[in-house]
Amino acid sequence: MPKLLTRFVSSAAILFFATSPFLNSGCSSSKPITPVAVLVNEGYAEALKLYNNKEYQAASLSLESLIFTARATALEDDALYLLAQSYYHSEQYLLAADIYSRLLQQMPSSPYASTSQFMLAKSYEQLSPPVELDQQHTLKAIDNFTTYIELYPMGDSAKIAQDVEAYRELLKINPANTSYQQNYSLAKQQFARIDSLRYSNKAIVTLREKLAKSVLVVARHYVQLGKYQAAGLFYDKLITNYGDTSYVNDAFEEKISVLIKREKWFDAANTLDTYLQFFPERHKDMQRFKENIALHIK
Repeated sequence: MPKLLTRFVSSAAILFFATSPFLNSGCSSSKPITPVAVLVNEGYAEALKLYNNKEYQAASLSLESLIFTARATALEDDALYLLAQSYYHSEQYLLAADIYSRLLQQMPSSPYASTSQFMLAKSYEQLSPPVELDQQHTLKAIDNFTTYIELYPMGDSAKIAQDVEAYRELLKINPANTSYQQNYSLAKQQFARIDSLRYSNKAIVTLREKLAKSVLVVARHYVQLGKYQAAGLFYDKLITNYGDTSYVNDAFEEKISVLIKREKWFDAANTLDTYLQFFPERHKDMQRFKENIALHIK
């Protein structure tokens, strides 16, 4: 072997053996890869601790990155629900609605599904603006409260209350009984749902009143501008869509007044007749309109 080549091989061999301890040292000190499930469990436990301490902003920040890691793991719906709840309690209602919706779409059979549907409706309820502004979030709140009522109807409230009390007493006698524990937990969930269903029904009534008032505000705005025909369209909308609200009387009376201003006497007479059919107790109050219309029709 030529001397130059021999020298090169020898130098390479010396260099290899000289550096091999560092290579081995680097391999032995490298950290083992942590399983995804362990990372998710640790991250969720940390976020849950923050949430329970009412540090909702910090909990949401911790969960925002975790939900991607948690995909297809046992804690996927737990992480999504906790993130939505963190957003809700930190008053980030639009973000909360987005996560509740995602949970319902991706995992409709999750144990959190019923509560997520209710909280989705509450998120939009919180986003419902003053009557002068666009009411899309109000409509979404009503739609989602209605969906909640339809999907999770109320059972016999008296029986559910009896079940809660009965299993509570049985657990005092035998606290280790698994069947008692499961039935008590189920009864408590059903009892909690009764309250949420009652809330939903009341919320729908309140939100429909708000929508009716919003339509009335627009109608009155057109009256102030002297655009009586446009005002009439909105009075008709209120009467047709929100006849169950407290604003329907105002809508009928103001519509009749607008028709009189436009000298639409026959239309005013027909509207007045319709109004009195629905609200016969208003005959005396509407007498002045009736006399005025009758005079002009003659």
